[in-house]
Amino acid sequence: MEIAVCRPEDVEVLERFMPSTLVDGSHAARFARQEAGESSYLLPWIDGTPVGHAEVRWTGGRAPEVRAAHPDCPEINGLSVWPESVRSLGVGTSLIHAAEELALRRGPGLMGLGVGEGNARAAALYARLGHLPTMVYLDPRAQVDAEGIRQEYAERCRFLVKKQR
Repeated sequence: MEIAVCRPEDVEVLERFMPSTLVDGSHAARFARQEAGESSYLLPWIDGTPVGHAEVRWTGGRAPEVRAAHPDCPEINGLSVWPESVRSLGVGTSLIHAAEELALRRGPGLMGLGVGEGNARAAALYARLGHLPTMVYLDPRAQVDAEGIRQEYAERCRFLVKKQR
């Protein structure tokens, strides 16, 4: 497996293999934030195929209350491993380690991420990797459904932070 920063030509490939439905979490939006210097969009590849993604948001948490509580803490956002057949093979762990390495080079000494309260599997991984819960928040999201209609909702999440060495 290779983890690389997203390139312009990767956006179309990502849409083909992992179509995005979230409005501000689309591959194009994540790449645009990277181009603006606001984030780094990391992609794991196995045999030339993307198998996930994670965006390191240098501007802090996407949710305003998270940014207020942790103003100097970059956030791993949109961590996903797909298809399910490659889950539990270390892809998510490798993405987190790659994000943490980038953050260490930039110097904040912290890394945060949010996890939906119903996602026990991801929460267990994050805890195993040293992320500690700090707060609960509602993460507002918007996605476009199969009929092209925008749907808005909020997910109850827990924000976790890891102090890096």
